[in-house]
Amino acid sequence: MEQKTMHQMQQEVDTYIGQFKEGYFPPMELLARLTEELGELSREVQHLYGMKKKKSTETEKAIEEELGDFLFVLICFANAQNIDMQQALDRVMEKFNTRDKDRWTKKEELQ
Repeated sequence: MEQKTMHQMQQEVDTYIGQFKEGYFPPMELLARLTEELGELSREVQHLYGMKKKKSTETEKAIEEELGDFLFVLICFANAQNIDMQQALDRVMEKFNTRDKDRWTKKEELQ
């Protein structure tokens, strides 16, 4: 499978959403959807690694699927707000590489 850039992912989601009259949901609806998807992801992680296992009546989903759902809604939110996710990530990485550069123990520092 071919690797996609963040821009390509945002464009793919925009093309998909653009075919519907409703377009992107309003910000509060997108935030609610993002929260819902995060809850579903949390449930899968809890089931696999936590103390609270699923009931026999609950369907099992893969963490990968839940991450994909979360990413889709996150991209929808970014697109609806005209946010370039690559630029947003670049800004965050700059912050981590400057402000937080000495916050964690680097592997080469371990002896």
